[in-house]
Amino acid sequence: MKRLIDQLRDNHQLSPDGYWTLLTMHHPDDVEYLMLQAREVAQRQFGKSIYLRGLIELTNVCRNDCLYCGIRRGNTHVTRYTLTREQVIESCAQGYRIGFRTFVLQGGEWGEERSAWIAEIITEIRQRWPDCAITLSLGEHPRDTYALWRNAGADRYLLRHETHNERHYSLLHPQGMTIRHRLQCLDWLKELDYQVGTGIMVGSPFQSLKSLVEDIQYLIEFKPHMIGIGPFIPQHDTPFARFPAGSVEMTARLYAILRLALPHALIPSTTAMATLSPTGRLHGILAGANVVMPNLSPVDNREKYALYDNKAALGAESAQGVQLLSDELATIGYKIDWSRGDHPDKN
Repeated sequence: MKRLIDQLRDNHQLSPDGYWTLLTMHHPDDVEYLMLQAREVAQRQFGKSIYLRGLIELTNVCRNDCLYCGIRRGNTHVTRYTLTREQVIESCAQGYRIGFRTFVLQGGEWGEERSAWIAEIITEIRQRWPDCAITLSLGEHPRDTYALWRNAGADRYLLRHETHNERHYSLLHPQGMTIRHRLQCLDWLKELDYQVGTGIMVGSPFQSLKSLVEDIQYLIEFKPHMIGIGPFIPQHDTPFARFPAGSVEMTARLYAILRLALPHALIPSTTAMATLSPTGRLHGILAGANVVMPNLSPVDNREKYALYDNKAALGAESAQGVQLLSDELATIGYKIDWSRGDHPDKN
């Protein structure tokens, strides 16, 4: 098993059977060896430093009806909101004063009628804080919209593909949404010279080991700058409310596999990890993750952005709790890096 892990570390890829073996291995010594190798690779690339991203949840209005998502269009129990331009700018100003140099504008997927408004916000952030990176996570849009936002000053775009397997994708999404279109969007984003992030939910309903292997293969082939992976967590007002949550351990194992395959990738230890376990975020970092995304959104809106149940958004998960986060990282010998934290290929 150690030879297989060393092969992935040295060659950055395995056969499909090799990934299957790593996903199913059960001896604690083998799992710990995988984590150790991933941690050492991450430390060679980034030291014991963790990049911060300030997350601003722009809106919980969404035109899609994805079956796993708490802000899906069909959920009538959500109190909908959209931040004003002034609220977005004030959130960035607060984050900048704290020390954040990356802002992430995330939200439900709007129609194109709001594209120009978003471009105006991007332009204002770029003018006010030219030393900061602007990341968007706003779903699927036409290539021209992505180009508009890129030209306005956006640097990065996060669009998780969720699952590369076409049948599995169809079980998670309504008719009209296809993995082919999602992958086309990702290709457009790369063509437009964004730093591109994609990723999956671990333990989502109907997921198989075969589909996880497909996801690993796709990620290695696509070579995203950022890899967003988190465990599935059910939301009580969705069709998947009774499905079990994904596994922190399996998610960390995927962090480690992808760290060895893509040493330079920016890999967040996600909020979902911290939601499922008090030590989930640290577990992810010790598996090779190197990014954390505290919440900069106005406090009154955070509970309304309920993608899943019990989402952590306060304490060390909030921008206001950076000292708590710093203290938490110190317990495992890590520290905050306050720089923009670009992918090495984009420096």
